[in-house]
Amino acid sequence: MGAPERIICVDCGGECHLLSYEPEEGFEPGDVVAYRCSDCLDRWDIELTEDDVV
Repeated sequence: MGAPERIICVDCGGECHLLSYEPEEGFEPGDVVAYRCSDCLDRWDIELTEDDVV
């Protein structure tokens, strides 16, 4: 399983969608992925943890 496809924007409460492409070997803890909010258009770069990558 990879990074979450959607997260909640902490600024406006809207839905953020994953921008990053999953590498062939899959995501690993420590990888940084980008999200864009569909409401306020903020971009979020999130470092994945072990809990994110199952």
